Amino acid sequence: MTDPISDFLTRLRNASKARLDDCVIPHSKLKESILGILKAEGYVADFSKGTDAQGHPTLVAKMKYVAGAPAITGLARVSAPGRRLYYAYTDVPRVVNGLGIAIVSTSKGVLKDADCRRQKAGGELLCNVW
Repeated sequence: MTDPISDFLTRLRNASKARLDDCVIPHSKLKESILGILKAEGYVADFSKGTDAQGHPTLVAKMKYVAGAPAITGLARVSAPGRRLYYAYTDVPRVVNGLGIAIVSTSKGVLKDADCRRQKAGGELLCNVW
């Protein structure tokens, strides 16, 4: 797999469209911090660490639904391994006129777009969520 973040986002997108309760994802620190932001913003209900049958560490995301509709309307990978996109904190784009969030990997950790502007930290724009 050449892009684990893209795989992670696709798993979340597919789980929300299929109305699944849980989504199992291979563990990494980056994915865990992205899930932390999604939980704080109300896109997923909760997440926990676990292991699969072979003993590999996993993340289990509990999907969130509002009146039967998925809380995650859309997920889009912005920066990719073949085309990295970096933004200064003043240039980080707003997602759906501020109704969505952009997740940015900065030197201060993985932050949402509003926190990047507040902390004056730019970086690689990983994905947009709305």
